[in-house]
Amino acid sequence: MASFMATLSQIIALVRKELLALIKEPASRALLIAPAFLQALLYGYGATYDLTHVPYAVLDQSRSAASTELLARLDGTGVFVREATLTSSQQIAGVVDAEKALLVLSIPPDFETRLALSQSAPLQLVLDGRNSSTAGSAASHVGAIVAAYNASLGAGAPGIRVERRAWFNPNLESRWNMMPGLIAALSMLQTLVLAALSVAREREQGTFDQLLVTPLTPMQILIGKALPSILIGLLQSTIIFLIIRFWFEIPMQGSVWLLYFGLIVFTVASVGVGLSISALSLTMQQAMLYSFLLIMPLMLLSGLFTPVRNMPEVLQLATYANPLRFGMNIVRRVYLEGADLIDIWREFIPLLVLAATTLPLAAWLFRNRLS
Repeated sequence: MASFMATLSQIIALVRKELLALIKEPASRALLIAPAFLQALLYGYGATYDLTHVPYAVLDQSRSAASTELLARLDGTGVFVREATLTSSQQIAGVVDAEKALLVLSIPPDFETRLALSQSAPLQLVLDGRNSSTAGSAASHVGAIVAAYNASLGAGAPGIRVERRAWFNPNLESRWNMMPGLIAALSMLQTLVLAALSVAREREQGTFDQLLVTPLTPMQILIGKALPSILIGLLQSTIIFLIIRFWFEIPMQGSVWLLYFGLIVFTVASVGVGLSISALSLTMQQAMLYSFLLIMPLMLLSGLFTPVRNMPEVLQLATYANPLRFGMNIVRRVYLEGADLIDIWREFIPLLVLAATTLPLAAWLFRNRLS
């Protein structure tokens, strides 16, 4: 017990030293808070994106020549890819929740009969509002196809009437999709850089060798270096979360506790990547360079701007080494869907694997590269 308390005291002292080094100057304190605040506002007002590959599912209760022709027009665009053919309305929720389909077309049993009688035939369109911009674009594509089909029926025919419903984002506001993802994305930017600079700064200043000859083990040094970056990452996530919830008034559907549990696991994995970079770097300049080389690919391969399923298969495999992909999935699903742990537990596995790989790697590099 005494040895444990002594070790804990040493780690706390190291954490205190790291925090003081980060916040002792007013400029450093401003850099920890101002970028997250400004970037959250900037992305919230200015960021948009579109999609050209739309996976969809269809529930064709009519199974008629008219519905077959309409679906053929949809499949022939090259934009829509049918992922599932449903047999009951109860299956709609499953394909949308699992993100297998961006939209679901539901064709009623009397579809062809209504058209033959020159009556308006309803076509239900269920959209995944978590991808609001792409869902809106997909709905516009469907509307254009339906308009062309109506024109082929001849003048005076009521034709098809599209009834649209968006899940998780009723008004299809792109901000609702973009902003929750920033809770993970923006905090990772500075967390990764801070972790990457921690050991490189000590080495450049000549104090890391002194740290190595203290009674602290490499794992204790690792913990002392990691905790400040984790705490700062969670602080920045909290700032962005408060802006999203109370400034932009985007309602949260899930549990705050589950959200922060996911953020902790995600931040630990991100810090592991940063500390590995730091242990590999001989100078702060190298650490900064390596960090910025990684940040852009991590952002692009995260699914923040383009859904992962639309990327080439090689890049989709590469995203499994990207903690931001899974961190954003957790945040979006908890925030917008109200997902429970049983719904998202698979997202934690890659994060835990990354943390279990990068943190021991950083500790090994402390001992072998810098000693």
